Amino acid sequence: MDISGATGALTGEQYKKSLNDGREVWLDGKRIENVAEHPALKPTVDEFARLLDLRFATPEGRAATLFKSEETGNEVSYAFSLPKTPEELRAKFAASEWWMRESLGQLGRSPDFMSNVAAGLADYADELDQNREGFGQNARDYRRFAMEHDLVLTHALGDPQIDRSASPLDDPDLALRVLEEREEGVILRGAKQLATLAPFSHEVLVYLNGVTAARGAEDFVIWFALPMNTPGLKILLREPLGAADSGHSHPLGNRYDEQDAMLFFDDVFLPRERIFLLGDSLRALKGLGRINVWSLQSTHIRFLARMKFFTSVAKKLAHSIGVNTFRGIQEQLGELISYVQTLELAIKGAEADAVVTPGGHLAPSNTNGVGFWSADISARMVQILRQVAASGLIMQPTEADLANPELRPFLDLYMRGHDIGAAEKARLFRLGWELAGSSFGMRQELYEYLHRGDPGAGRTRLLRFYDTSATDARVDELISKPLV
Repeated sequence: MDISGATGALTGEQYKKSLNDGREVWLDGKRIENVAEHPALKPTVDEFARLLDLRFATPEGRAATLFKSEETGNEVSYAFSLPKTPEELRAKFAASEWWMRESLGQLGRSPDFMSNVAAGLADYADELDQNREGFGQNARDYRRFAMEHDLVLTHALGDPQIDRSASPLDDPDLALRVLEEREEGVILRGAKQLATLAPFSHEVLVYLNGVTAARGAEDFVIWFALPMNTPGLKILLREPLGAADSGHSHPLGNRYDEQDAMLFFDDVFLPRERIFLLGDSLRALKGLGRINVWSLQSTHIRFLARMKFFTSVAKKLAHSIGVNTFRGIQEQLGELISYVQTLELAIKGAEADAVVTPGGHLAPSNTNGVGFWSADISARMVQILRQVAASGLIMQPTEADLANPELRPFLDLYMRGHDIGAAEKARLFRLGWELAGSSFGMRQELYEYLHRGDPGAGRTRLLRFYDTSATDARVDELISKPLV
């Protein structure tokens, strides 16, 4: 894949211009002509542009997020790196920490996440070559191409939610499929969900979510990468969760609504150089863990930043209404902190116990169980914040209310806090509402529960594959003879 002319890390302005590439994006029955300037999408585009620019703003930010490509000399994102030493692994995740800290843990699909998946794909290249010769090199070339062009990526794993009790073998419209295979590539027809970040991404990675393969539908197994402006690819967005003209009412939804999308493949041509795996469900299932060896750690780091933000907001809410001295509230806030400490230790432990992958690179130890724990803890965090703030989450003045001279004396008198003015208190409680009550907050919570995969199925896999043999032997020894 061509990297001539690639300039490495994008500026915010370069990123904005790159989105105006002729892609077919639909919102509320209308086609969007310019993603970067559409009122419903512009605040999030601007936030991504701010983050991309912020990498260059200070020497510390630059050092934390970028390294020099050996091949081109371009500054490129650490998320694409393939570490081989503990120092390189630490640098990779220091970049993740920067991204998640700067976005308050609110961007589940920050560029750091999928860039790490692209690195994982390259690490799995030898296995992909066992599927078909050349697919492994495609994966290596793609990681290089995405890195040198600083591509923002999304992924789409799920099949359309039509009839989960049926098989695509019976109804091919239930899953994305290869309609025709040619020497130069394949023709794709069908749909994929749920492509978070789709309108803000340059390309989409599609790979197996495990369900199709488990049903024995080999013909529907395909991994590939595709530009978002590919002819025949239609991007349908859900209803936006922010409101650009709402003042402080949606402070998180306005900036961090990543959007989610259905992707419709209307007989899309996919060049062979962009295919990584085809018709091999066992290799696909095996590869799911392999290609996520770094992105899972990125997810933990992002969730930790979100937990810290939750905890700070909850503490300030409690203090603002004078309940921070109540024993029960203190216990709940302490519970939040215990979760933060637990995840901090898990992240450090996974990095400290790093292992060499079959591809020859250094990756954190397996932490799938931590991910399923996080899915449950997220719901508990929301519950605690609601209990701490109580009805104040619902009734707060708007920015226009605060600006009204006739209303303001009443707001200052009756809607102030323990030691906080009405305006600051209103903005604080709006943050709480965004985390624990708004449509944005509930979308985020659903994301936390589902994006690592179904927790029940994941725990079943842990039961099957976690090695308890050493302790099992001790138990067998104890029950094999009477205790003396």
